[in-house]
Amino acid sequence: MSTPRLALLASPTDDAQAAFAALSARHGTHPPQEADVLVALGGDGFMLQTLHRHGGLCKPVYGMKLGTVGFLMNQFREGDDLLARLAAAEPAVLHPLEMLAQTESGASVGSLAYNEVSLLRQTRQAAHVGIELNGQVRLDELICDGVMVATPAGSTAYNFSASGPILPLGANVMALTPIAPFRPRRWRGAVLKSGTEVRFRVLDPLKRPVSATADSHEVRDVTEVLVRESRDRKVTLLFDPEHNLEERILSEQFMS
Repeated sequence: MSTPRLALLASPTDDAQAAFAALSARHGTHPPQEADVLVALGGDGFMLQTLHRHGGLCKPVYGMKLGTVGFLMNQFREGDDLLARLAAAEPAVLHPLEMLAQTESGASVGSLAYNEVSLLRQTRQAAHVGIELNGQVRLDELICDGVMVATPAGSTAYNFSASGPILPLGANVMALTPIAPFRPRRWRGAVLKSGTEVRFRVLDPLKRPVSATADSHEVRDVTEVLVRESRDRKVTLLFDPEHNLEERILSEQFMS
């Protein structure tokens, strides 16, 4: 079996740059287009950047934690045999969300999200949002600070901090979670099949403006947002067997 060609990618932090220099000297590095595996050195934010920049290449990505948050990353251990870890790594296939947002000015903006698509109020006024699932109105009016759709991989991030459920990988579901809901008071969100098409309608966009964000891509003054899972686009993350993503998601549910 031939040695895989690696594309080493690092965040600008000192630790990540030092790891990049050491690994480059040992293994070499190739442009992402020519590599067999992308190795991302940083935190979860840098992993998301890597997926957005290079996800279209359909190359597996192995991350190593050299940042503050590393839920999507493997532990960095200096001196370990990186090639042996890659050979033993287990894949996790993720499908991002597709967001299509219509704005007050008439623009139509599309973007992908590997963690979540969130709608947030832009002013002190609460947002008023209607929710449709597969063309059927489910909530005439949600009064809230915001609302989001989260993937299983993103369910432990912003979604969990908003009291949304943690979702296991491979369950083919996504979370619909309100952010500080005021009405209906008892509505705490829903778990949806991954094929569900979610449409948010902003009910009073001039008085109560709302922004939509797909991971870190923000679109302001939206009037309508369509969210659905992409079946055409997928990325493969690689994880060490003893600490794979499925295990991390399970472990998060038993943390105090």
